[in-house]
Amino acid sequence: MTTADDTTRDERGRELDYKPWGAYWVLDDERGDHKVKRLVVEPGKRLSYQRHRRRAEHWYVVAGTATVVLDGEEIVLLPGQSVDIAVGQAHRCENRGTEPVTFVEVQTGTYFGEDDIERLEDDFGRAG
Repeated sequence: MTTADDTTRDERGRELDYKPWGAYWVLDDERGDHKVKRLVVEPGKRLSYQRHRRRAEHWYVVAGTATVVLDGEEIVLLPGQSVDIAVGQAHRCENRGTEPVTFVEVQTGTYFGEDDIERLEDDFGRAG
């Protein structure tokens, strides 16, 4: 059994983290110069509005309609569309639809730990 913010392994042995907004799988983090994740955002949920000091991100939408907020500006992404997020740029993904949003995140930079998150706003009490 898993709960929000719970880490486990999937049937392939990949890291699987359940979050209040959905879940993510780590697909690749072995080389040290990048990290690749698959994220699923459940309907009506959104990630925290956040920024990273040591990494940039590239988000590629695979399924669903994602509303991305980038430095306060909204961008709607459909499957096959992507967005680049620079180091230090405030961002979040929102799912305003009725189906899950799935996207692939490619992180590049010097550090990929989950503690490189400055939460500016959060629906789940994690900002601060």
